[in-house]
Amino acid sequence: MTLFAIIFYLLLLDALVANIIARFGEKRYVRHFRLMSRFFPITKGWTTYYLVLVLYIGYLTMR
Repeated sequence: MTLFAIIFYLLLLDALVANIIARFGEKRYVRHFRLMSRFFPITKGWTTYYLVLVLYIGYLTMR
């Protein structure tokens, strides 16, 4: 497994977790991480865009 593949799978895992938090745990995220949620608000649009971008980069590199 190459270094690039490891980085890609870590980014993919991060994007999936961010989407799960945005869809199901937004209130808990804001309640437990008040300061961080002010600077990095978790929204469904941003996390979906992040997931699509990671998948697109993975698709381009696998070609």
